Amino acid sequence: MRLSIIILVTFFLSLTANSIVAKSISSTLQPKVILISLDGATPDFVDQYLAQGILSPKQGLGLIKKKGVYAERNITCSASLTAACHVAIATGSTAARNDINANTFHLVASPFTSNISGFGAPIGGYSTQEPSESIQPTADPLWIGLLQNGKKVVSATFPGADGVDVKVPGLSNSPIIQSANKRTVSYTVPFGAFAGVSAKGFSLTTANFSPAPNQTISQLSVAKKISYSPILQASLGDQFTVGGVNYDIQVAALDTTSDRQTNYDTLVFFDATIGIQPGPFSLPSTGPAYVKAQYKKSSLFYLQGSSNKAGTAFYVSNLAPDLSTLRIARYSANAIPSTPAVQSSVDDILTHVGFWAPQADFRIPEKLSPGFTNFPDSELEAIYEDQVQLFVDYQTRVALRAINQNPNADLVMVYIEQPDGSEHQFLLSDSRQPTDPTNPNTIGAGQNQAKVARYKSYVQAAYQTADNAVQRIINAVGRDKKGRPKSNIIVVSDHGFSSFHTAVNLNNFLKSKGFDSNKVRAVTSGPAANIYINLQGREPNGIVSPAEYITLQQQIVTSLKELVDKNPNYTQGEPQAIFDKIYARPLPGDLNDPTFGLGTSEFVGQDTGDVFAIMSDGYNFDGTQNPVVTRLGDTDYSVFSVPNFYGAHGYDPSIPKLSAIFYAAGPDINRRGSIGTIRNIDVAPTINNLLGVPSAQTVQGEVINLKYGR
Repeated sequence: MRLSIIILVTFFLSLTANSIVAKSISSTLQPKVILISLDGATPDFVDQYLAQGILSPKQGLGLIKKKGVYAERNITCSASLTAACHVAIATGSTAARNDINANTFHLVASPFTSNISGFGAPIGGYSTQEPSESIQPTADPLWIGLLQNGKKVVSATFPGADGVDVKVPGLSNSPIIQSANKRTVSYTVPFGAFAGVSAKGFSLTTANFSPAPNQTISQLSVAKKISYSPILQASLGDQFTVGGVNYDIQVAALDTTSDRQTNYDTLVFFDATIGIQPGPFSLPSTGPAYVKAQYKKSSLFYLQGSSNKAGTAFYVSNLAPDLSTLRIARYSANAIPSTPAVQSSVDDILTHVGFWAPQADFRIPEKLSPGFTNFPDSELEAIYEDQVQLFVDYQTRVALRAINQNPNADLVMVYIEQPDGSEHQFLLSDSRQPTDPTNPNTIGAGQNQAKVARYKSYVQAAYQTADNAVQRIINAVGRDKKGRPKSNIIVVSDHGFSSFHTAVNLNNFLKSKGFDSNKVRAVTSGPAANIYINLQGREPNGIVSPAEYITLQQQIVTSLKELVDKNPNYTQGEPQAIFDKIYARPLPGDLNDPTFGLGTSEFVGQDTGDVFAIMSDGYNFDGTQNPVVTRLGDTDYSVFSVPNFYGAHGYDPSIPKLSAIFYAAGPDINRRGSIGTIRNIDVAPTINNLLGVPSAQTVQGEVINLKYGR
């Protein structure tokens, strides 16, 4: 990873700051158990990086592995998707049982065309009659039992703990099907949300600038900002509305080098209405964004006055000293969603950590957001890497604040987004993947090996960033004389990762097979698909009779089995069946049975598709480009095409590289070394065991032996 001097300085300063936090916490109390999820981390990568010295055995994951236990394999949920597997971790039950089977799916109580996010869906299902909240949910998050037993639980952006009342999407005047009190803990910080304005790139030249007005010059003087060349100003032409407030972004150029030459090196971003305020500023306010281009680091910008307390950031990827070339990225606006149930925790984060920081945004390197078309790849990658550092640092500081405010917590649940985002974007590890997504000839011998190496370094950097987050949390709770964390720290991931080479358009395939989209519809998440039939009496305004349902379901299964890739450039020999697993919803023998269309099985839950299918490794429903890029050797691009990114998960969880991680160390964990193979549904009962609370009867996992003699 190529780190600039400023990032290194920031890193060491953050360690110093966190050591102060560590002293304040470790001198008093520490949480009993801290569960950290590193999204997408795989044991094979961690082992490889520890062996190569990319990760240190003396900190983070290496330290916990050395001082405690680790699983060689952690079998995750089916399909191995983020929302589904985090809820499996939290409930100790499979995706089919807890009814969260994908990142996006359809509630059968919804109108046929409506979807719901797996991150905001009812955990443990709901009653489809009426519909209404379930009296006997099929699974409960472990925090419900802990809270009922007098334990204190903290969630720092962990999926499922969001404090919302869940309703049925698309249903007018929908009743609550899961109440906020089941999704709220003692201190709840929900994951952030898009605030309505996406990222945008700007390319300026000298012609865009003119002498700054006296007001700008005066305001910069009051703010004690000096320029050794005349201050220039330009409008970005960036006008937008967030949280009911209009913003018009201006930029001033400063020369802060006293070398008797015109060397503009600093840009100041501010809202035309507010101008450049001198500060000091109290969080979440930030004042103007000052960006010194040579540091390759963004500056946060709070959208003052926005009702949702949103913010963004600015990054300068290219700044010629004479302003002849200037490229700027304004990140998307984000905010922490707040409900009455979580208001106090959100306010605490806003005033002590700040607004929800911009996340790593794939739309920038993939040039999907406006204004980035003429940015070189190297600059787009630098922007993404800045976002990785920025956002993980923010999530870590949220976790540290949560711990600091709740040192007597029994359980703290922490979610870290990396390395998942970087693996999606940069896992370029298969010769069948094109290094130029717009050119299908760049596979095999045509791959750009310099790009392969560069992308490899970005994945490594993501693991280092996530590992540093773990170490900062260890620092916060401190270590005992044996070097073990003073809290029982369990580090897991939701799933592993694989690379993919082909994007698949499932709805185009179903259309080619003659299925009526009013009767059959696919909802995909990564390489997993829920295919729904618009059944009478189940979906509102359903049009398919039970007799026709049986026929359609059988036809869908047959069609999926027939989908085969025969292109030798991608199959490496024999034709490849696209679907690895296909599960049909079980049906009763009687067409008039009131449970018809609601049957469940080991892999099919209440709201799973009537056919649930997982693709073979190497294929993904995501990534289709617009316009479509035809694969090398294909003549038809309606189903198969070249994707515009590289990494995926959601495949069969038994595939070794889809394995999740599991590391644990602390005062109540006296075993050392490998504990072999576990399942992610074993995490919840293990935490309950550490805290002396019985698990709910719905828990399917088993307690992991973390102590000798047990």
